[in-house]
Amino acid sequence: MSLIIPSRRSFLRASGVSLGLPMLESMPRTASADESEGRQVSRSKRRMVAVNVELGLHGPNMTPTQSGSHYELSRYLKVLERFRNDFTYISGASHPEVDGGHASRKSFLTGMRHPLSAGFRNSISIDQLAAERLGAETRFASLSLSTSSAGISWSRSGVEIPAESRPSRVFKKLFIEGTGAEKILMVERLRKGQSVLDAVSEKARQMQRRVNGRDRQKLEQYFNSVREAEKRLVKAAEWEKQPKPVVDAKEPRDVLDPKCLIQRLDLMYDMMHLAIQTDSTRFITLSDPGRNLVPAITGVDTDHHMLSHHAKDPGKIAQLAIVETAIVEALGRFLDKLAESNEAESSLLDQTMVLFGSNLGNASNHDTRNMPILLAGGGFRHGQHLAFDQQNNYPLTNLFVSMLQQLGLEIDRFVSSTGTMRGLHAA
Repeated sequence: MSLIIPSRRSFLRASGVSLGLPMLESMPRTASADESEGRQVSRSKRRMVAVNVELGLHGPNMTPTQSGSHYELSRYLKVLERFRNDFTYISGASHPEVDGGHASRKSFLTGMRHPLSAGFRNSISIDQLAAERLGAETRFASLSLSTSSAGISWSRSGVEIPAESRPSRVFKKLFIEGTGAEKILMVERLRKGQSVLDAVSEKARQMQRRVNGRDRQKLEQYFNSVREAEKRLVKAAEWEKQPKPVVDAKEPRDVLDPKCLIQRLDLMYDMMHLAIQTDSTRFITLSDPGRNLVPAITGVDTDHHMLSHHAKDPGKIAQLAIVETAIVEALGRFLDKLAESNEAESSLLDQTMVLFGSNLGNASNHDTRNMPILLAGGGFRHGQHLAFDQQNNYPLTNLFVSMLQQLGLEIDRFVSSTGTMRGLHAA
């Protein structure tokens, strides 16, 4: 009986698990699969949130002119003055060789180069890397959210994680119990997923007799990946049997009018706060793509996308400032909720890294350099403006390494990084 080896694009998919056989020297090159990596589990109860404003944040209004700890707050940062000692503003940083204008949103959390190039394939985003290592500790490994369309989370195989844009569906996922029959069906699906893993693992063991020493090592790595996947399936089945958290909040009514930009943001931030507060997940991303619509904000009569392409027109910049100030104010309300919620002896803000910024440094001309980046909370020493070279930007992926290490992961490189972020230290 011949053994069928999966191709590179052939993966096992069951109950949220994506797994393929490793690339083996003994295999034909046309019948291979991606090499799996080992995983470690950290018990550190830290969280990470990432928010991307895809139409940019006007640099002169966002970025302070002074650096260090005694800098004067910019126009937008004055909105967050109450959190001055709880955030670090970062300027002069970007992703090396990430271009493509609006397409650079794909690389916001991955740092992968040239997202518009032919054959571009993304890599894993930092939230999914964290979820891969630590996500089994909560009911949901991660949440990918958006106010209107696509998200900013990407799997290890470079596949975009579908983003939820309806707060009501997020609430139901987090807090509404299914019927008894629905729970039984879900547990059965999880059980079948585990049996498929067992079968694939057995096929791989059969291969051990036919491969060389280096391939045996790769297969052992694969077995470790299978074992980790099985653990995740077992954990998911256990969570399915556990009751969901009970919260005082009522199920939200979705704001369907896309012009109500800020109301939609606030609702999604409310869901994010509830998810963190109930420890339903520790890793959340939120994409705010903006729209070719006039936002329902007093003083604004031009569509948001057109305002972002202001070409230095004072009238457009004035209206853009109204929109972007409201966006930053919504972030402030989310930070308020985290700061006012306590767990053990610290606030949720102290335990949660909140990354807020944009993939565009200058949206008016689609420039991806000098990305506006703010990092709040999460146990770092804040209250500073880290100003790097505006002409020769600092790699933003260094910040990602610092954030992943703050989660307790032993990671010292991420895509284009050269180390951890200079000047950013744990408290």
